[in-house]
Amino acid sequence: MEPLKDAVLIAGPTASGKSALALRLARETDGIVVNADSMQVYAVLDRLTARPTAEEMHQAPHRFYGHVPPSTAYSTGRWLADVAALMRGELAGGRRAIFVGGTGLYFTALTEGLSEMPDIPSEVRTRWRQRLAAEGAPALHRLLAERDADGAARLKPADGQRIVRALEVLEASGRPIDDWRGARATPLVDAGAATKIVIEPDRAELARRIELRLRRMIEEGALDEVEALLALRLDPQLPAMKAIGVREFAGLLAGTASREAAIEAAAAATRRYAKRQATWFRHQLGHDWTRVVNFDEFDFN
Repeated sequence: MEPLKDAVLIAGPTASGKSALALRLARETDGIVVNADSMQVYAVLDRLTARPTAEEMHQAPHRFYGHVPPSTAYSTGRWLADVAALMRGELAGGRRAIFVGGTGLYFTALTEGLSEMPDIPSEVRTRWRQRLAAEGAPALHRLLAERDADGAARLKPADGQRIVRALEVLEASGRPIDDWRGARATPLVDAGAATKIVIEPDRAELARRIELRLRRMIEEGALDEVEALLALRLDPQLPAMKAIGVREFAGLLAGTASREAAIEAAAAATRRYAKRQATWFRHQLGHDWTRVVNFDEFDFN
């Protein structure tokens, strides 16, 4: 399968307006908006993850929003497989793909390829995540050091998710994760032919937008979403359970936090997340990316 030649990639921190930019281009070019945000893939969390509204999705096709049950740990590899299927289907006729989101790894995987990894049986994945919750990251880091000293040396003892990933790959395949990282699949997007945009908003303006959006989320039903998610009694280590706002609004629902305290806690967590995103984009996305401050200042013509 040939890489996409005319794709558009729009990256940026949360609340930067990138979805509005993607929608504008999709309307102008009859394109398809493709989600590149690892939290917006999950069902139930509609408003909480600021997915496009039903009205916006009616204006242009949107793919990979809310299509994954929150009980599933969705991966970059699965996302790439979904994109490849879309390329064989709707995109095969030549419609433009407009990738938009805040997950940096999705963009690098699109343009550089992703290392081939073995399939991990669900029971193996579950067992290691349960051990992480029960024993803690440092204990599993020591265990990894016994089995894969080089791999453990590259990870911080507190980095539970990457430690668990290394252990489950080792168990499932019998090979260290670094062995698998040596070979990359063919990129799905031709980086040289793509239009690549990263939004770098003013920090104060972004903070204002974050708080306004959180208040709007509550008005539009985010608390009901958190309540529905908690009612599923899922493993707290699942990605969907770690979405910003779940823990903060759970306290509001339980009566242990006031509305204002919950909003401020969620806003602070979102600001920290946006700062991490902006730092990643600044250091990992090259000079061939067009950088804009405001989403409405980019002209595609």
